[in-house]
Amino acid sequence: MDNVIEVRNLTKRFGSFTAVDAISFEVPKGEIFGFLGANGAGKTTAIRMLCGLSFPTEGSGTVAGFDIMTQGEQIKRHIGYMSQRFSLYGDLTVFENMQLFGGIYGMSEKQIAARAAELLEKVQFSGHRNDLVGSLPLGWKQKLAFLVATVHNPEIVFLDEPTGGVDPITRRQFWTMIREAASSGTTIFVTTHYMDEAGYCNRVSIMMDGRIKALDTPSVLMKEYKAESMNEVFVKLCR
Repeated sequence: MDNVIEVRNLTKRFGSFTAVDAISFEVPKGEIFGFLGANGAGKTTAIRMLCGLSFPTEGSGTVAGFDIMTQGEQIKRHIGYMSQRFSLYGDLTVFENMQLFGGIYGMSEKQIAARAAELLEKVQFSGHRNDLVGSLPLGWKQKLAFLVATVHNPEIVFLDEPTGGVDPITRRQFWTMIREAASSGTTIFVTTHYMDEAGYCNRVSIMMDGRIKALDTPSVLMKEYKAESMNEVFVKLCR
């Protein structure tokens, strides 16, 4: 399978502090790749480099075929990004948010209208396209943020703790959306603190102190660490 993300010895230092320490991995097209680790492990710093928002101190890598050192602007056009903080505009309607971000990604009004109708119909939300985003429940805001991140049909979507603070039912619904996107060929790169969600990923990496300590399928990692769950794997690694 073609790799859409390739990283070699990626490193980020802030003065004398090394936030990301020589990490290497590949992610093939259509994979759901879990990027796990405790707070401060270096996950968000690594994602910012992959998204072209921050330059590495050392190492190399490509995202969607573009060099992370020199082609950050091209990378941004080929990815979707959903941050751990809700990033849509509460004083705009559902459709206006999709219209705004579609325009930022260079879509025409006709393309935006067609794609918005398609996505909203898929999640049975067409009747709320004119609702203000600020009036929506948190779960629906999160789902809408995912739709906006995929409105331009990106090759890769980066999700930074997308289900934080939502209830278990909404989390399962959100992961249904993720699996559907992956099944259509979109690569999903996701961070999460919920270890049960790690089991939904094709492969997971676990970061500690800026380094990747483990990387494989959930089943292989549980076997390797003689664990009953991914949570147990995580605890054993952290210890």
